[in-house]
Amino acid sequence: MTVAPVSPGFSTTVEALRLREWRLGPGQHRLVTDQFSADDFNLVVDDRADVHISSKDGRFYCGWFPQGRPGADGEGWKIAVTGTAKVPGYSITFDTETPSEIVAATVASVLGTSRPL
Repeated sequence: MTVAPVSPGFSTTVEALRLREWRLGPGQHRLVTDQFSADDFNLVVDDRADVHISSKDGRFYCGWFPQGRPGADGEGWKIAVTGTAKVPGYSITFDTETPSEIVAATVASVLGTSRPL
């Protein structure tokens, strides 16, 4: 049995290589911040106009840093969930130019996995 040699790379068509338009730029931060209710979350705007949102139990945090997070390189969004004694938490960061729609979808997914105890 003979096997035909495989050429390097991948095959495609000219149509598959056509240009696409991609959403760029930070967009409207309210797509993210409007997902939080005053009943379940605390919101603080500091003297730099950075927005800090935390759950009432303190285990969830979302920060928006329009000019970039101090001490971080270009970090515009920070999402963190504190772990438990048995399961570690996690954090997610996005840069200042990440479209708000992407951050909003991530926040919606994180909030959708939470439940009251």
